[in-house]
Amino acid sequence: MNRLLELIRNKYFLSVAAFIVWMLFFDKNDVVAQYEYRSQVNKLQEEKDFYVKEIDQVKKNLNELNTNLNTAEKFAREKYFMKKDNEDVFVIVKEEPKD
Repeated sequence: MNRLLELIRNKYFLSVAAFIVWMLFFDKNDVVAQYEYRSQVNKLQEEKDFYVKEIDQVKKNLNELNTNLNTAEKFAREKYFMKKDNEDVFVIVKEEPKD
């Protein structure tokens, strides 16, 4: 018990303890801010990954459209519901079950 009391009265221990408390709670870059920064970085990384995948898919579609005319017709029919003059197009939309 006496040793613990001496440790608490030590000026170096008090300085280090005050520094740690200051850095954990009162500093501009405290623990809460670091957690928020880390979660924001993770969110932005997920968005980046999503957009990289989308860009790759668009590049693939563009390459197919530029190389094959049949692909262009298929793309126009599927994505933009285009049709020939003597055709009818039926669009079937599946409804999601309501909980």
